[in-house]
Amino acid sequence: MSEETQETQEETLEESSSPVETAETAEVEESADLQEEVVEEIKEEVAVAEEAKPKRKPAQFPKWHEPETSEYTFEEFEELIALYDETMKDITEGEIVQGRVVAIESGDVIVDVGFKSEGSIPMSEFTEPDEIVVGADIEVFLESIEDQEGQLVISKQKADFMKVWDTIKDSYEAGTMVDGQILRRIKGGLVVDLFGVDAFLPGSQVALKQTPNLDQFLGQQLPFKIIKLNKSRRNIVVSRRVVLEQEKEVKKNEIMGELEKGQVR
Repeated sequence: MSEETQETQEETLEESSSPVETAETAEVEESADLQEEVVEEIKEEVAVAEEAKPKRKPAQFPKWHEPETSEYTFEEFEELIALYDETMKDITEGEIVQGRVVAIESGDVIVDVGFKSEGSIPMSEFTEPDEIVVGADIEVFLESIEDQEGQLVISKQKADFMKVWDTIKDSYEAGTMVDGQILRRIKGGLVVDLFGVDAFLPGSQVALKQTPNLDQFLGQQLPFKIIKLNKSRRNIVVSRRVVLEQEKEVKKNEIMGELEKGQVR
């Protein structure tokens, strides 16, 4: 065998032992290369994002805790917190509390009762709104410490009602007369100011006979009898007719007592 023939056979053997590149093999290799490129791109994007992200500052104690800048020591601050908590405990729902008017906005009176939030009361709850000024001290009824919006719920009308409830209840049970001023006319009757709270005077209870012109009684101070009472609804119903009937009966008895037997008057 010649040397030329032997070299030719070796070249043929090397070519046959090399892997044959097919279309499928090329596609797999291209897909792998593409995947590596995508991974590298993602790593670069993550690195850029980390560089751009603001560095979080290490946690620090508040100023009051740092000795060189603190106005209070840690123990003094704890005492202040305890005093604040004690103040909050004194405010209880369902009670009358003292408050101060701090603002009047859009028909509402803003009141500070010493709690973390202030409460608002419609101006319509005040019987004498002209006397309400910023800085005035008033008593309010604390309905709820927080509503759904985290605001204090207070009422002037309920405070007024609670303050005079015992007096009204005693008058109702004893059947005694009470004085009140007729404030305004509403559907079905009149509103009477009774010890600073609103009471209802039905049209049928204004006089001995039905009176078409109820406006003539506005502003008058008259005696009444409480004929209906509901504490939960703060509902007070008064009557002037009952008072007039009693007065009429008294006069009738006086006249009958003055008449001697056989006299006609």
